[in-house]
Amino acid sequence: HADLISADQIAELREDYPNTRFSQWFLDPLNKYGPDYERNKKRILDKMDVIDASFLTTSPDVLSFLDNKKNFYIPNPADKSFEILNNFNKSCNVDVFFALSHGVHRGVLKDGKIDDRIIFLKKLVEKTPDVKFDLYGIDKVQPIWADHYFKTIANSKMGLNLSRGDAIKYYSSDRITQIVGNGLVCLIDEKTQYNNFFNEKEMVFYKNLSDLSEKIIKLSNDDKFRRKIAHNGKKKYFKYFNSSLVAQYIIDKSFNLKNRKKNYWEK
Repeated sequence: HADLISADQIAELREDYPNTRFSQWFLDPLNKYGPDYERNKKRILDKMDVIDASFLTTSPDVLSFLDNKKNFYIPNPADKSFEILNNFNKSCNVDVFFALSHGVHRGVLKDGKIDDRIIFLKKLVEKTPDVKFDLYGIDKVQPIWADHYFKTIANSKMGLNLSRGDAIKYYSSDRITQIVGNGLVCLIDEKTQYNNFFNEKEMVFYKNLSDLSEKIIKLSNDDKFRRKIAHNGKKKYFKYFNSSLVAQYIIDKSFNLKNRKKNYWEK
């Protein structure tokens, strides 16, 4: 894990290899009211003086402790070798899929852990009758990973892109690539401002729980509309947020290359 490498070690490497560029890719949440804020803030700042560029999945312009000189937003990249499903091409038995865990690849839930998403999900299910939810990491239903996750998401029409804490500009976990990239309709909080990139024919943006419930019901009853949104969303995500473009952007910014063509997400 990158945290095992200290800033001092990188500084020594820079002296030994002056032509080498060092960059960090930070994909954890940096929402002030989200999980592990102070810890994550410390982690991203820890190596700032010894790296050439920092790439994060939150917009740097809403983070007061970062400058925009060497901090750059990147979307979670989609890859055609991973996101291979096209759920918009088939009927699905599940309306809404969502899975959470208490740590990356942690197999079981932690006892007594409080998660604001669980409260939101329970209210959503209660408010949205006659809709089939497939939820994991809630009510003692354990998290799912790898092949089990892939097989489960393959039967879903919509995926809820819900992160812990308040939504913040452009932040999303890589859950968004698993949803959009596999041809599910992405249900996402409008406060993420992803509507700067996608329109209502490509993703479903909700204002609050009631708005989300209404839109889920509408889509669950209109399969043609569901398929169209999911198809449009995947097509656009792969066009502009694919792994090749993101990788090239990391290289360009790390080497401070000039006269380069701007990417779609560079607003």
